[in-house]
Amino acid sequence: MKRGGRNAASFRLRRADEMTYARLIEPLGLVYGNIAQEAIKQGDALPLCGGPVAFTFVRLIEGYQTVGLMPVQKLPQDWAPELERITRSVPPVGLPKGAQIMGILNITPDSFSDGGELASIDQAVLKAHEMVRSGATMLDIGGESTRPGSATVTPEEEWKRIGPVLAALKAELPNVAISVDTRNSYVMQHALAAGAHIINDVTALAYDEAALPLLAAQNCGVVLMHMRGTPQTMAQHAVYEDVSIDVVRELAQRIEIAVQGGIARHRIMIDPGFGFAKNFEQNKELLQHILLLANLGCRVVFGVSRKRMIGNLTGETTPHLRDAGTQAASFPAMALGGVILRVHDVKGMMQAVNVWRAIFQN
Repeated sequence: MKRGGRNAASFRLRRADEMTYARLIEPLGLVYGNIAQEAIKQGDALPLCGGPVAFTFVRLIEGYQTVGLMPVQKLPQDWAPELERITRSVPPVGLPKGAQIMGILNITPDSFSDGGELASIDQAVLKAHEMVRSGATMLDIGGESTRPGSATVTPEEEWKRIGPVLAALKAELPNVAISVDTRNSYVMQHALAAGAHIINDVTALAYDEAALPLLAAQNCGVVLMHMRGTPQTMAQHAVYEDVSIDVVRELAQRIEIAVQGGIARHRIMIDPGFGFAKNFEQNKELLQHILLLANLGCRVVFGVSRKRMIGNLTGETTPHLRDAGTQAASFPAMALGGVILRVHDVKGMMQAVNVWRAIFQN
């Protein structure tokens, strides 16, 4: 199988006349709860990703130009296809509806926040139980660090780390959805055979040529994450015309490739890839315009947990002390239908989500 040869090129936009999603709508002017429902009834707002949050204003984008900023009542009729994309409900991908929390289980010695903490199967399973008790409805297991500059490991070594933990979790937590964070088809195949429900690929199936046909023959959920290059080279690819627009369009291309390769659209989730081939200012801009992801019509996996961008924003240099910043940075994504918050601190994030729901969904 071929690995690593095409990733950088796969996330480059086509020329303008071939551009995927040349037109985008950015939903603005959000309203919540009962007010949102009343505004929709009166024609003053439209549901975002099927609701319950609604938007009252839009920014219309063609190419890289803003061609309109207006209330939803004035949106031109020829933008109806783009409007349909951001108002319809996203496919649930076999998971519970509404915002969900995905707990991170890194079975690695060198992950940026918690590398080496889960050195044994017992430690990993104990942590998993704690996360589920705290509110996680799914767990994401990783056996290869993808932090900037991280060392690669062989697929065999990666599976050696993941396999025993996955088997233990299936035995002890049979009703919890298990995601496996890998870019290698060897690991994907073994994980699915062992009962994994989701494959989470940081390269959006661009790293290993065998990954797409393998997953096309399965019925699992698939997370396509935005990244250019590899963990070793991605910093040199952090050059964008407009990072939030480029990320949406480049992910749209990967969705198109996955669908053409046989993966049903309703199985696909997307991750904008904070910190992957993006510098601090680009990460911040992407977060500011996170609702552009609604144009893709997929459930969003949102992962800013303890990342360097949180440290840059708060001045906190210790990753495991960035959970409060993680929670605050996650709030903008709550408006997206059924967002999946991928975090280290499940208990704290669950508390934040419950507060958000009590305030904004009533």
